[in-house]
Amino acid sequence: MLVMLKTNRDELNREAARIIASAVRRDPSLTLGLATGSTTIGVYAELARMHREEDLDFSKVVTFNLDEYVGLPANHPQSFRFFMQQNLFRHINVNPTNIHIPDGMRRDNYDEYCAAYEDSIRQAGGIDLQILGIGRNGHIGFNEPASSLGSRTRLKALTRETLEDNRKFFASGEEMPKCAITVGIGTILEARRIVLLAAGSSKSKAVALAIEGPITASVTASALQLHADVTFIVNEEAAAELAQKDYYRRILELTAEFTPSRLW
Repeated sequence: MLVMLKTNRDELNREAARIIASAVRRDPSLTLGLATGSTTIGVYAELARMHREEDLDFSKVVTFNLDEYVGLPANHPQSFRFFMQQNLFRHINVNPTNIHIPDGMRRDNYDEYCAAYEDSIRQAGGIDLQILGIGRNGHIGFNEPASSLGSRTRLKALTRETLEDNRKFFASGEEMPKCAITVGIGTILEARRIVLLAAGSSKSKAVALAIEGPITASVTASALQLHADVTFIVNEEAAAELAQKDYYRRILELTAEFTPSRLW
């Protein structure tokens, strides 16, 4: 595990975008796992800039999003498909046929649909680079506390805490979805490389538990400790409760000095 401490969100955005861009340049047919949420907005804006100003080519990249609310059409302002279109896809040259996002309007046969989503990931050769955010309760994707660490793509009920955190994005009086389709922890752990982004003081406890706490289904992000190639990029606010910040800084210095290719 590599922990990269950044002073602010701008530094976090640039570092995450640099990692993604380097991966795309190394493998133009990269299979990229994507997340939504406020932390990713700046990263996607930087990728759009790199496409526009530095000819970063996404034409052969294949994308799989982690999750989608159940019951929201693709054109709903709070659907994750809408989020991705507005913040990234319409600004780059990704082939629409290479974009995969769970269908929020699915009404039945969820097990069959979710198995097919898993199969699509396998047919694409698996996820090469998975981008993650983290919830205040330590969840990744919509794998809420008590999710199996071996879970696959499935229908998942959202916890009260997650509903409260996301309520602000919906109009007053609008009913918020209570369920989502999410890629599972087991599926996430099969990605070849994982990069988790966290910014803001509200994420500090979750970040500390994910990195330094025990591996537990109560904090599903802690399962990332089992992965051989995972990087946490966190700003100072999100890193506030880490007990070993000086250690992570020193390890990063040594990694950059002796194995610069590790950072792409």
